[in-house]
Amino acid sequence: MKVAVLRETTANESRVGLVPDGVKFLKKKEIEVVVEKDAGLTAGFPDALYEEQGASIAPDAAAAVAGAEIVLKVQPPTVDEVPTLAKGQVLMSSLQPTMNLDVVKALRDAGVTTMAMELMPRITRAQSMDILSSQATVAGYKAVLLGANAIGKFLPMLTTAAGTVRPAKTLTLGAGVAGLQVLATFRRLGAVMEAFDVRPAVKEQCESLGAKFLELDVGDMEDEGGYAKELSEDQHEREMEMLAEAVKDKDIVITTAQIPGRTAPILITKAMVEAMKPGSAIVDLAAETGGNCELTQAGETVEHNGVKILGPVNLAATMPFHASMMFSKNLVTFVMEMVNKEDGSLNLDWENETISGTCVTFNNEVRHGPTKEALG
Repeated sequence: MKVAVLRETTANESRVGLVPDGVKFLKKKEIEVVVEKDAGLTAGFPDALYEEQGASIAPDAAAAVAGAEIVLKVQPPTVDEVPTLAKGQVLMSSLQPTMNLDVVKALRDAGVTTMAMELMPRITRAQSMDILSSQATVAGYKAVLLGANAIGKFLPMLTTAAGTVRPAKTLTLGAGVAGLQVLATFRRLGAVMEAFDVRPAVKEQCESLGAKFLELDVGDMEDEGGYAKELSEDQHEREMEMLAEAVKDKDIVITTAQIPGRTAPILITKAMVEAMKPGSAIVDLAAETGGNCELTQAGETVEHNGVKILGPVNLAATMPFHASMMFSKNLVTFVMEMVNKEDGSLNLDWENETISGTCVTFNNEVRHGPTKEALG
């Protein structure tokens, strides 16, 4: 079997789909690896490191994918890049198919088998292939650094000859993978932490990291996939009343609340921002899906009434070295799900939930229900 690794062409994308350690693992499984020239350079992995582990370097994308059964990327290909791929090849990358319908149609018409890694089922055996979790870990960590930089204050309590500095007060909204990493990072930096999530089940996790958990009695609000359910109108009103009070004295608020396939819920209104302390900051990790703050602008930093609202996008790409290592591990594990253990050939087992659950296009057809519906 042959696996190809392509260089990312999306603006501001510095990650790579496979790192040299991944090459080393695949080579041990007798899988050939071809890497497009400079594919890993922006992530800190020059071609020489790939060659040391046994990979071949191709001069361009067309040469890299020639004869490959599986093609690895981080971002979706563009419509113009799809013709590089051949009928029957398996593309593994993030795809966001309902938001990239033109790309999906091009992949379908080209006969490419497409695996959208963000659709990986939330089952125990798939955790090591879950790019959403691995990249959310990176985003949560980086969000704290952005918030700390924005407020211009110390985070921990300091006792000095010049007096005692009080610790920063922080609030984290949403306690999924990103939110928990936010709390873990705030804890390392000595901040005072509060956290909120509509799912009471995460209270213990937040408290184990040293945060005070803000409780709202709304019952069991976790769906089968582990995500938060949408609140009723009455529940949402009570939530907003509680949050309006909670944000007032905070130095940093980091929001992480998202609903798969939908616009992010508004948790912080303009009026709440106006009630916050001048010099405080909000880091909105839901900026790419609309934002949790009413004033968030994706990719921008907005200042309102002395409060900075940061709307970072693709934060994982700002820490490409470790983000790529984690992404690569996810992809390598998934590649091995498709390898026939007897002869090493490509094996698409549709009884395997990780394969059937992530497949968007196959054999000139769209298999993913929501995408098929969106295409009409």
